[in-house]
Amino acid sequence: MRQFGEAPPPPTFFERLKEGLAKSADTLGLADILIRKKLDAETVQALEEALIRADLGAKTAREIAASVASGRYDEDISSAELRRVLAEEISRVLAPVEKPLLIDESKNPFIILVAGVNGTGKTTTIGKIASKLTRDGHKVLIAAGDTFRAAAIEQLQVWGKRANAEVFARTPGADAAGLAFDAVVRARQADAGVVLIDTAGRLQNKAGLMAELEKIARVLKKIDADAPHAVLLVLDATTGQNAVAQVEVFSAAVPLTGLVMTKLDGSAKGGILVALATKFGLPVHFIGVGESEDDLQPFAADTFAKALTGAA
Repeated sequence: MRQFGEAPPPPTFFERLKEGLAKSADTLGLADILIRKKLDAETVQALEEALIRADLGAKTAREIAASVASGRYDEDISSAELRRVLAEEISRVLAPVEKPLLIDESKNPFIILVAGVNGTGKTTTIGKIASKLTRDGHKVLIAAGDTFRAAAIEQLQVWGKRANAEVFARTPGADAAGLAFDAVVRARQADAGVVLIDTAGRLQNKAGLMAELEKIARVLKKIDADAPHAVLLVLDATTGQNAVAQVEVFSAAVPLTGLVMTKLDGSAKGGILVALATKFGLPVHFIGVGESEDDLQPFAADTFAKALTGAA
């Protein structure tokens, strides 16, 4: 028992995720649905519509609602039971994309290219991943490839100090592909096992910037035919269905190997992660609910599904 005047323990990641996804849970409108108490046709239809509003996508919403009703149709169901069953169904859909970011230590170094549109929190995410990898015993070099923004370079230098990782940077406006190439050369000299490459926050409708991303990937192959070994796309949960278009466009430019979803603490559109999982099947490595390093955590399907539905 906590003593009087003693500070409460900090919230767990699940508590922060549940609080962050409260808007998404509210969007589901389960409280209104559960007034009916019976899982009849009207209730199932209302559930399907609620899942669509929460950005799960029409096909997925229909399938999940049908699965929830299977074996329980026209039966009484409590609020807790509906949330539990719904969480189980969403977790089942998400389970195949619950995959950690694995570093192949046979690569020298393992090169991770990180992409995303403006404002997703991409640069901060790179810093957080660098910190996690350093704690896991990897020597990390960060390449400040967003040469369009001096602020991005400065931001990475701050994160580099926190993570005890070298930051390879040049003056703003430098050629990003050349910088990426030289960063890998530097990593080999410094015996760094992982290179994290930031890229400009390119808008997916800017053909020139997408071509530059392709160029970076192409230039990296000159130093290692298999590079980049991982290509992560950072997505902002608040963009909802627009995230689908971003995955499609970036996939056309570079072969994506995994996703990171940020800003789940400020979104009523957390269900978009379910839609992405069913449409693309790309691994989801991390999710973020805030600004601090510990607010980025490996994705866990069961934890996410419970937070999304408000289940215990």
